[in-house]
Amino acid sequence: MAAKRPALLVACGALAREAVAVLRANSLDELELTCLPAHLHNTPKAIAEAVRAKVRAGKLSHDRVFVLYGDCGTGGELDKVCREEGVHRIPGAHCYEFFAGPAVFAAISEAEPAAFYLTDFLVRHFDRLVMAGLGLDRHPELLKDYFGSYRRVVYLAQTKDAALERAARSAAARLGLDYEYRFTGYGDLAGFVKSADPERETA
Repeated sequence: MAAKRPALLVACGALAREAVAVLRANSLDELELTCLPAHLHNTPKAIAEAVRAKVRAGKLSHDRVFVLYGDCGTGGELDKVCREEGVHRIPGAHCYEFFAGPAVFAAISEAEPAAFYLTDFLVRHFDRLVMAGLGLDRHPELLKDYFGSYRRVVYLAQTKDAALERAARSAAARLGLDYEYRFTGYGDLAGFVKSADPERETA
């Protein structure tokens, strides 16, 4: 029987690029990454059990499993699954919070409660997830129904990419909202990924 690998990260597909970047930048070759589809956010009640299935499968081939997911609208069900399965989840309600950091995100939210947030992933997939996903490409008259209560788009950028920044600014204009740019880098995600490295515990 093959020996188990040290650790597995079970992640949201919307965090795949960022998690891979952290793994590569820190030469974390002992860590393995597996992702669930990002579109599970459209059905948040399905997230917890989908994560459970990945965690249980991961335990068969890895010594430890970590969950790289915010609560993401599960209403605490994901944390319940993590407790029952004995695995650790990155703290935070969603990726906006752990990219920006809890204190900074709280300050941004307090300053502008009516904010719509973008990350690098959401900017890249804005047309598919927002415009087409909400039907705005076919029914632009629904724009006010979806975004009438928002005042600002806040782009929490993980990378300094001029093309993405232009795309985010354009997205705000298309939604008829003010625009704010905040560079966060990988925030708490980086620390959580690195904490899963077994070498850090023995160093």
